[in-house]
Amino acid sequence: MTRLRNIKTCFILISALLLFQGTATAKEAVLTNVIVTNTRDDLLLYLEVEGAFKDEMKKAILSGVPATFSYFITLHKVRPLWWDKETTDLKISNTIKYDNLKKEFMVKRSWQNGNPVVTKSFEEAQKLMREIDSLKVVSLSTLEKGSQYQLGAKAELSKLTLPFYLHRVLFFLSAWDFETDWYTIDFIY
Repeated sequence: MTRLRNIKTCFILISALLLFQGTATAKEAVLTNVIVTNTRDDLLLYLEVEGAFKDEMKKAILSGVPATFSYFITLHKVRPLWWDKETTDLKISNTIKYDNLKKEFMVKRSWQNGNPVVTKSFEEAQKLMREIDSLKVVSLSTLEKGSQYQLGAKAELSKLTLPFYLHRVLFFLSAWDFETDWYTIDFIY
């Protein structure tokens, strides 16, 4: 009888661990709303990152610590029975910095030429950080009509390196790392 009770208890514990593990991974950052489209001349990419701004990260940003999201985009020409040919390999970034004196957020997007976007709204600043809209991936003249291509995208929070003495003060920074899985889209041009 005790053996059966031990088996039941073990089964319940394993089930609970698996259940909690599933809910913990559900809060990870993921790429969503990924769209590949084109203009007359260029291949464009749109995407969003969900689950990137955790409470620890928000607190750090509001205390003046800058944060950078790096986006990695690759485009390969798919070739059967041979290695795929890399067409494009991009790394772009969005950086947010809060100015405590002016009470405003500055978001610099490396892929958009010009001055940083300045806003007083933290929600708007987060949206600017999470979204990539109309990123020019490659000129259509470099693609072959009728060929199959695979576009891959990934986002991560760039690792912040601080002087050693600040690691003790800002110990919470290790809790706000994120990295998404690769998101791939196959298409024929």
